Amino acid sequence: MRILLCEDIRGLGWLGDVVEVNAGYARNYLLPQGLGKPVTEDNLRSIAKEKTSRAEERKLEAEQLQKVAEAVEGAEAVVAAKANEQGVLFGSVSASEIAQNLREQGFEIADEFVDPHEHIKNVGTAQVKLIFTEDLTATVSVVVVPEGGSVEAIKAAEKEAAEKAAEEKAAAEKAAKEAAEKAAQEAAEQKEPEKKETRKKGKEKKEDS
Repeated sequence: MRILLCEDIRGLGWLGDVVEVNAGYARNYLLPQGLGKPVTEDNLRSIAKEKTSRAEERKLEAEQLQKVAEAVEGAEAVVAAKANEQGVLFGSVSASEIAQNLREQGFEIADEFVDPHEHIKNVGTAQVKLIFTEDLTATVSVVVVPEGGSVEAIKAAEKEAAEKAAEEKAAAEKAAKEAAEKAAQEAAEQKEPEKKETRKKGKEKKEDS
């Protein structure tokens, strides 16, 4: 069933769009709620001006969101939370806490922009995605500190852990390289007698002929 939308409906269309929907959905929801009308010339004309106005509003909103996304990209939010001695939080950091801290820094971030799938449950730094539209996102760092702690202490601990991990990786790579070189050398040494024997037999055969 074809319906003329009278409001913007996420996932369906914008005000003034003509969309194809299930007849039951139209009769039981869109039409009774005033969200849609039958597609007639009169209805199309009556909504044309508002459709143009709403399209311009969406364009301005999109431009504003683009500016916000560019401004907040790479920003750092700091959230304090209760945690045990191992750094595990009693609960998790909420989207509203992250958005609130960003707003305090001057960024126009609504709670719903914070990816709801992000669940931070430990102190430290995490990368969190902000979703403005399907095609517009930004990533911010969220530093979670235990109540009474400091950002500096968290970053110092993370730096130390990163340096230790880098050293361990370098040591493991060095050990693996040395092991490979040793194995190659041993293989070469094992093949050397075989090569000598092959050369010897070849020489004897040549003399016999």
